[in-house]
Amino acid sequence: MPSRPAPPAAPVSPGPRPACRPRTPATRALLLALAASVTLAGAPVPARAQPAMLPALGESASVDLSVADEKRIGEQILREARRDPDFLDDPVLLAYVQSLWQPLLAAARAAGHIDADLERQFAWEVFLVRDRTVNAFAWPGGYVGVHLGLLALTTNADQLASVLAHELAHVSQRHIARSIGNAQRASLLTIAGFLLGILAASRSNADGANAAIMGGQAVGAQAQLNFSRDMEREADRVGALILNDARFAPGGMAQMFEKLDLAQRINDTGGFPYLRSHPLTTERISEARNRLLLAPATAPQPTLMHALMQLRARVLMDPDPQALARLAGGGSSSPLAVDRVAALYGGALAQQRLGNAARAESMLVEAQAAAAALPVREADAERALALERAQARVARGDAPAALALLDELARAGADRPLLLAQARAALAWGRSDATAAAPSLRRSTEALQTWVAERAQDAQAWELLAATAEAIGQKLRSMRAAAEARAVLGDLAGAVDRLRAAQSAARSASAPQDFIEASVIDARLRQLQRERRELALEMQRQRGGGRDDGRGAPPPQ
Repeated sequence: MPSRPAPPAAPVSPGPRPACRPRTPATRALLLALAASVTLAGAPVPARAQPAMLPALGESASVDLSVADEKRIGEQILREARRDPDFLDDPVLLAYVQSLWQPLLAAARAAGHIDADLERQFAWEVFLVRDRTVNAFAWPGGYVGVHLGLLALTTNADQLASVLAHELAHVSQRHIARSIGNAQRASLLTIAGFLLGILAASRSNADGANAAIMGGQAVGAQAQLNFSRDMEREADRVGALILNDARFAPGGMAQMFEKLDLAQRINDTGGFPYLRSHPLTTERISEARNRLLLAPATAPQPTLMHALMQLRARVLMDPDPQALARLAGGGSSSPLAVDRVAALYGGALAQQRLGNAARAESMLVEAQAAAAALPVREADAERALALERAQARVARGDAPAALALLDELARAGADRPLLLAQARAALAWGRSDATAAAPSLRRSTEALQTWVAERAQDAQAWELLAATAEAIGQKLRSMRAAAEARAVLGDLAGAVDRLRAAQSAARSASAPQDFIEASVIDARLRQLQRERRELALEMQRQRGGGRDDGRGAPPPQ
């Protein structure tokens, strides 16, 4: 959404990255090669018109790249990206971002910005990236990434929602398809094969990885030259409509532009405006303010929940001990009571990561009391404080007390953060007293099984299911869950190996087995083997210039 000429990985503030944070170069190249074209910085060449209140700005994007093809490319990229250390699945923070994303998505559907084909085939999924830069980006197939640096910069939910609405507009207007369509018109999977090659090089050959990064930068630079100011303006306009329809304060977009303008002044002189391929931030600020003249007079309001998540993002985006020590005091210079509660929450998070669980819990107790004394109480914020207090109890070795607190929270309704926290607490209890923890482990196993039955792409839930099932002696279920986790992370070979081991265990065990689970394992093994063959054949065709002479040997089964 905000305007800047650099690719999406360009840092806003100077300074080296902490040495303790490994970064896979492949993801940076991925962002440069594909995601750079649809980020906060700019938009690509014209896309098709949607059944919204806007004129058509270009021919149909499907001429270059079909919806199904874009979906396949996005899925392939995401499978590899999930294995990157900076791909962050923090249940609490992700649940908060999704709570803003879902109303925007519903508003876009209701207004006709998303047609039936896009609705059916795209993932419409938001994910987090552990990066201090202020950025968000869209990937093929309806995936939107948010950097923790962006969350840490925003001061209210409306500002963050305005960024999400902008990226949602990029997806619904098919900007991504237009940006990569010409580059891969002759062969659909050339781009995917190139990206997979980058990932392979980054893990085995430093020179190859560096060359891949330079190539990705060249692709990103060329893509920047092809950006259209009209497309970026269109994403602003459509995003503003979506933001308003979702009942967020329209002023959040203007505030966000102003924040980005201030943050980028040290890196952007504002010179040579006519050589830029996207509108200047000052211009976009003016347009956002002008739109407010016709919008409802609703000013963005800070909330305790957003303040908590802002501090959580600051803690998670930089695990360096010195950075954590600066936050661990829990102090705040702000006179606002909300900021004081948030500072205590952030301090408790930092204390936990520094190994001081008892101090963390005492700070959370203080934060809970302060939150309860606020003039306007927020149930979701108080729930977040209680959930973190349960995590602190687990860390200091009192898993039964943690489970008691989590069970109390469950009376108001279960969600993903609570479900995963209960499983971790039950596992911690089981390590010290397997007999006493057995009922909790069984409940978590069944709850996780129900969860993944409807959300098969949740790798963290599959991993916890593997652990809880093993703890109660359900060997086949555990082995299958471990395989599913590897499959979600893109490790098809690892998934196949685990399913083969489970298949052997089911056939050779003398004790009665779960025949339903064994049947599922057999079917899933055949499916993953077929996927491996198809992927290998696709890559083989790409190496052969798109021709398949039938002489290639099939991959290992």
